[in-house]
Amino acid sequence: MRLAAIDVGTNSIHMLVAQIDPEGHFRVVDRAKEMVGFGGAGLTRGRLSSSAIEQGVRTLRAFRTLADRLGVNRYQAVATSAVREARNGGELIQRVRDEVGIRVKVIPGREEARLIQLGVRHAIDLRGVPALILDVGGGSVETILVEDDRPTAMHSLKVGVARLAETFLKSDPPDPLEIKRLERHLEEQFEPVLAEVAARRVRKVVGTSGTVLSLIGIAAQQRGEHPGTRFNNLSVRAEEIARVRRLLKKLDREQRLEVKGLDAKRADMIVAGACLVAYVLKRVGAETLVACTWALREGLVIDYIDRHGRGIEETTRFRDVRRRSVARLLRHLGQDAAHNQTVARLALRLFDQIHEQLGLPAEAREWLEYAALLHDVGHLIDHENHHRHSYYLIVNGNLFGFTREEVEIIGQAAQHHHRKSVPKSGAESILDEKSWRWVRSLAAILRIAEGLDRSHYGVVHDLKVTRRRGRVTIALVTAGDDAALETWEARKRTDLLEKMLGAEVAIRVARGA
Repeated sequence: MRLAAIDVGTNSIHMLVAQIDPEGHFRVVDRAKEMVGFGGAGLTRGRLSSSAIEQGVRTLRAFRTLADRLGVNRYQAVATSAVREARNGGELIQRVRDEVGIRVKVIPGREEARLIQLGVRHAIDLRGVPALILDVGGGSVETILVEDDRPTAMHSLKVGVARLAETFLKSDPPDPLEIKRLERHLEEQFEPVLAEVAARRVRKVVGTSGTVLSLIGIAAQQRGEHPGTRFNNLSVRAEEIARVRRLLKKLDREQRLEVKGLDAKRADMIVAGACLVAYVLKRVGAETLVACTWALREGLVIDYIDRHGRGIEETTRFRDVRRRSVARLLRHLGQDAAHNQTVARLALRLFDQIHEQLGLPAEAREWLEYAALLHDVGHLIDHENHHRHSYYLIVNGNLFGFTREEVEIIGQAAQHHHRKSVPKSGAESILDEKSWRWVRSLAAILRIAEGLDRSHYGVVHDLKVTRRRGRVTIALVTAGDDAALETWEARKRTDLLEKMLGAEVAIRVARGA
């Protein structure tokens, strides 16, 4: 299956498209990114501008078109700080749902931190010494203290770079007093959090997000290194980031655009980012800053896999929507898969050898298989009348890909696998008389197949049907296992099949079995 993970951030909207295999591994198929600028004045005034909302909807519409072309069949979309804090954030969410068809979930800061940590731990080795994950967004900053690959403290602070630049940096280049006020604010906001981190003797900070990666890129370029595409796990020293801070705060926008390694779209916020990252490194006493290219979006993919592992396996294994729908209902109702599959296998072997005599159409084979797989789901409600409950759960189980009549046939066949239940049409039935004959024939086959696995041990491996002088014989292959119980039970269930065939039905164990 293919999943699109979308992050509606403060500065930009990102989309990652991942191909997920049945084992739960994934590879990135494509990425898309668009700067939208929900932050800035929106953060300080608490409202998203009309133009930002329009641009956000346009961007997500374009992303949806791209994702559809790439074969995406699942979406996980979240919005963070700017939308979370905006009084009119719901307007954006509703328009995206109505106009684009994507549900965007607004997540709290702590959930954002959790997802970031999930992404980082799959890209960076965090075992051993304590480390701090630092994700610098436009509206908020997430810090996650990790000890031996486990998060022990997570915080989300409203000190994102768009917020800082809008609030403190009015001049270009920034006035020294503005820098001083910004860094004093950082100290006030971070101190309770970073004091705990410093006490753990953290020596490594893992930086995610575009701002931090830009700073690492600049520092690498300053020392003559060109990261290229090998950016993940690139390490720079804390003093190199301090040097970048000293450089950037002296430059105006035009001069900053000339700095190698700087993403031009971050030129207006990079000074605030440099001050923030340099302060964190110094306060916790970290020696190195490590780049991580995986964060929130990858965390969304990993979280989806963790929560939907079985469903992913089913989606990949069962290309047919009908078969996949039945498999999911079975999983949801917690069925004995081995018994159901044995009954289905034996029922199909019987169908293949007598369906012409019963006048069953070819498509009835599939109905029989699904009825056999689902025949016992009613045990979830009650044992004594489970066959009636099986019918109810099947016809109300949201089985996709089937017509109403097909679901009714499957449900009725499953209900009447019970040998005391008589399949008969009613005034309110949606089935015609021909369909009811099919139901009776399928139920007759299913009754015997159920009896042939009476012990639930799969004793009967195969069967062969012969007809001679008005007598139908079902010979059982058992590979030496004692099938006395199965033979006895199946013989009690032959009456309906005898009626449908107009012949006596005998059941015996094949010679040499």
